[in-house]
Amino acid sequence: ATDAAGLVKDADDWRKRIARRARRANIELQPEQTSLHADFLALLSAWNQRMNLTSLTDRDDAVDRLILEPAAAARLLQGTTSILDVGSGGGSPAVPLKVQIPHASLCMVESKIRKGAFLREAVRKLGLNDVRVESRRFEELLTDASIHECCDVVTIRAVRVQLATLIATQAFLKPGGRLVLFRGPGEEPPPAVPMLTIESDEPLVESLRSRLMVLRKARL
Repeated sequence: ATDAAGLVKDADDWRKRIARRARRANIELQPEQTSLHADFLALLSAWNQRMNLTSLTDRDDAVDRLILEPAAAARLLQGTTSILDVGSGGGSPAVPLKVQIPHASLCMVESKIRKGAFLREAVRKLGLNDVRVESRRFEELLTDASIHECCDVVTIRAVRVQLATLIATQAFLKPGGRLVLFRGPGEEPPPAVPMLTIESDEPLVESLRSRLMVLRKARL
């Protein structure tokens, strides 16, 4: 019970912080979205004391990176019906994207078993529907023909996106689908892949100097 009370109190702090940072970044969040994001960060903070889910210790930085960045991206991804997130780790950007685009189905791919357990708990606690967690490497999913060309959007947040990763992940995209890369300042452009064309490169959160690069898969 104390643990639950602690989560509620912590979520209240996160809620105020998220609302304040969102106003500053000119990102509009509905009250129920803010509450879900706050509950997610409270749960992430609690689990992070037992295992390494995020290295962010400054709470404002955590809000900007883990919540506002995906929320800004969601504005560019409205109309999406299915999202596959590669290397979901501590749940961002995937969980905040689902909160912002609730009608979209979500598949989170995370090879580490304990992180997968956290992701399932977050989905349960937040009451998110049409979400599944795959506790295996995304390369292993390539053997499952039912997942090929199944998604509108594939999301990746990684420091370096290698050619092999781009070639593999585009297999999950429907023709005309979008591969979405969350990128920090100064990152090199991704290697060219014949079936993917850069469609846009948009700023996300000014304080982070982060960007969203969208690559469109060719329609056959």
